[in-house]
Amino acid sequence: MAYNLGREDRKWRIWKEAEEKVLRECGVDEETIEQIRTDDRADFNSNRRFYRWASDFGEYLEGMADREKQAEVKSVADLLDEIENENLYLALITVDRRTLQIVLLKMQGYSTKEIAPLVHLTAGAIYARLNHLRKKLRKIL
Repeated sequence: MAYNLGREDRKWRIWKEAEEKVLRECGVDEETIEQIRTDDRADFNSNRRFYRWASDFGEYLEGMADREKQAEVKSVADLLDEIENENLYLALITVDRRTLQIVLLKMQGYSTKEIAPLVHLTAGAIYARLNHLRKKLRKIL
């Protein structure tokens, strides 16, 4: 969960006002109370900086774990099922099946030279198809 500065600041102020009330009832002078408040605020700010960073790091780790849990895309159908952007989906369903297969193989880390024999095209044809797809996506997105 993210660090909520406003909530933590409110909690600190409530705690601090209660503490100062007790100090005043015990007869502590205002100068000492102000010095304690200044020191406590510096401590609060130090903790705030740490917890904001720790919170961001925790969210980063959670996000990485979520990405790792995603199923691997193994087919063109899986690829289309994973697309959340409606414009991108509409653009990709209008593309022929072979181009989608090329995109899938590229996503899986194959080079253009490795893809060429798999889809029975030349490397130049693959580059042309990918270039055409990029232009189409630039217009739509």
